[in-house]
Amino acid sequence: MPELPEVEHVVRALRPRIVGRRIIATEVRLPKLISPTSPALFNRNLKGSTITGVSRRGKFILIELDNERVLAVHLRMTGKFLYLSIDDVLPKHAHAVFYFDNERRFVFCDQRKFGVMKLMARSRLAKTKGISELAPEPFGDEFSIEYLTDILARSRRSLKTLLLDQTRVLGLGNIYAAEALFRAGVNPFKPASELSSRRIPRLHQAIRDVLRAAISGSSTSRINLENPNGFSYGEAFGKVWQVYEREGESCFKCGARIRRKVHGGRSTYWCPKCQRK
Repeated sequence: MPELPEVEHVVRALRPRIVGRRIIATEVRLPKLISPTSPALFNRNLKGSTITGVSRRGKFILIELDNERVLAVHLRMTGKFLYLSIDDVLPKHAHAVFYFDNERRFVFCDQRKFGVMKLMARSRLAKTKGISELAPEPFGDEFSIEYLTDILARSRRSLKTLLLDQTRVLGLGNIYAAEALFRAGVNPFKPASELSSRRIPRLHQAIRDVLRAAISGSSTSRINLENPNGFSYGEAFGKVWQVYEREGESCFKCGARIRRKVHGGRSTYWCPKCQRK
């Protein structure tokens, strides 16, 4: 599943293509994608509107419209967008088609059919289920050392488990949680409330650093919206993973063997020397 940095890449790739385009019509081929809205109402609320911006909240892509509505899209596991001409053959698993005023089609494809689209009034965005519960954005002022200190102090869960909870700390999936904990020199299995006040600033900085590195580590030019094969998430940043998927290999810092343990249903990678309890 794409994590926050990959979603940010998609947002940046979409902006120059779709901002300013007017939607002539829509075609929904998988009604559950927009449930409980009907395809007819979906088309009626979008037809004639112009896209004014593309942004992100957590892993939701927010397509902003000039009629005071926002289309929130979650890619889930296999969702992706394509920007095709009228003559291009629609690819397999094309579930939503937006017809633009420049004779292009904006297509949402999703092989696993887990993607979600929610069309809502802009004023309702912050109150929408799935968005209202999200923690502060990791690069914003609200995600402060004081905020992280409070969140950690109130949880007996392991640090790794807590960091994956998007209602507590936003933006870290399994890969980047492991990488942030390694950068901070913190054991992933330590109870969150037991992390010392000396280490909390380190973890806070590591979270931001690993997400910034992931965002800058892959060029948005690699997202080809006209290619049905799209974009390989995380490929470029994967070349500099310090612990993730490196079980049995030598730690880049100390030479110890990287370990792996299934924890909370997910594989956790860590260095037993650099990340002692």
